[in-house]
Amino acid sequence: MTISCQSSFQRTNKEIGSLYLVATPIGNLEDMTYRAVNTLRECDIIAAEDTRQTRKLLSHFEISPSMLFSYHEHNKAASGPELIRYIIEGKNLALVSDAGLPAISDPGADLVALAIAQGIPVIPIPGANAALSALIASGLPTTTFTFAGFLPRERKDIRAVLAPLRAAQGTLLFYESPHRVIKTLAHLQENFGNRRIVLARELTKRYEEFLRGTIEECSAWLAEHPPIGEYVIVLEGESKEEAEEASSAWWRELTVEQHVAHYEAADLSRKDAMKKAAADRGVAKRDIYNALLSQDEE
Repeated sequence: MTISCQSSFQRTNKEIGSLYLVATPIGNLEDMTYRAVNTLRECDIIAAEDTRQTRKLLSHFEISPSMLFSYHEHNKAASGPELIRYIIEGKNLALVSDAGLPAISDPGADLVALAIAQGIPVIPIPGANAALSALIASGLPTTTFTFAGFLPRERKDIRAVLAPLRAAQGTLLFYESPHRVIKTLAHLQENFGNRRIVLARELTKRYEEFLRGTIEECSAWLAEHPPIGEYVIVLEGESKEEAEEASSAWWRELTVEQHVAHYEAADLSRKDAMKKAAADRGVAKRDIYNALLSQDEE
């Protein structure tokens, strides 16, 4: 195993630059820190997810960068190595996202990995973050939490992400856009049941709003009040009682085939037996079918 140690104050190679991860406001410009402004002024290069959006921010704080680069999901394969080359040549680079902390649900994480692989110091400049802001104001437990970001678009991929989280006892955090939030709530109810939830939208902005209730209650509200703005979804984790009940479930030691056979022995049709087994396990009937099919092939 290789251990690496980075000091932001002492560099072994003074010729290379550093990568600064600079947080930007998620809505309210007053959340920009003095340190963030000074870092953006002093860095040789600023890399931004959306240069048009970043130019507005820089203009507001009267920052005129020497070089402003576009770095996003669609050009990271080409832009990433080029930016790393500039840092190796001695330039300091500041990375920003459209809002909040870079490298959270954006390709900044890939640039950080490239920098670390080249021995480049990576220095965080903290600031606003939507997920944590929503969490601390949610009223749900904050001791343990899991950030899941944006869910994928395909139903099967959504299930694959949510299934391991079903037994998480900590609070769950998701990001979602206004045109998908209602469908996402439906997926959450299907996978987790009617748990408590908080919908935080337009954080730090003029129309900041927290909607608290069960998934059913919040879904009904959104049906009458069309979603506007970006959302953070804060979802209650599994209770201790639910965890104990799930761990002691009678079917837990059974294979899927044995589980279905149990219900068939109770005079249920195979179709109904598969449906019951799926409900017990908290999965779709198709998942049971596929599991049985794979066992038959073996």
